[in-house]
Amino acid sequence: MTGQDPQRIGVLLSGRGSNLAALLSASRDGRVSAPMAMVVSNIADAPGLDHARQADIPFQVVDHRRSSTREEHDRKVAEVLEAAGITLVCLAGYMRLLSPWFVQRFPQRILNIHPSLLPAFPGLHAQRQALRHGVKITGCTVHLVDEHLDAGPIILQKAVPVQEHDDERTLSARILEQEHILYPEALSLFCQNRVEVKNQRIHLRSKQEK
Repeated sequence: MTGQDPQRIGVLLSGRGSNLAALLSASRDGRVSAPMAMVVSNIADAPGLDHARQADIPFQVVDHRRSSTREEHDRKVAEVLEAAGITLVCLAGYMRLLSPWFVQRFPQRILNIHPSLLPAFPGLHAQRQALRHGVKITGCTVHLVDEHLDAGPIILQKAVPVQEHDDERTLSARILEQEHILYPEALSLFCQNRVEVKNQRIHLRSKQEK
């Protein structure tokens, strides 16, 4: 699915960028075999941009408030990514719904991480939803992005037990720890050409199948 050419990774973020930091660490130590080549934020003062600065990675702010529609904004983002030769897009706390145009521009080339075991608790405040429903196990999911909210094919998941005295803050913190492990692992599989979509489900090739 990913082809044989080396990937160039672009990261979209809106906030603190802790998952960007995890991906950068994995790229530096060789767990991810492709460079982080561009970071784009829709928020000018997003703390996550500091990670790009410190790693000397090109970054750009594309303020969504300067566009009249979601697609108009996404076209500006795509222009930045394509100018940087980006072949794979990772969402890292990007608080924008992507337009169908953008998803089709990067078909099966957009990864996202979500703090629940999808399809449970899509959308905002997944940890709060989990606590409200009283589940005993939640977790995080890395999936490909399609035109629907948190609904694309699932690449990897990791379970996180809900403890008796958890609140949203403590549960979110423990899930985030696992996100920082899971996202680089999923990205590594993608960059190794081991992720394949069959009938809207992910098949993970063995190393021998690559």
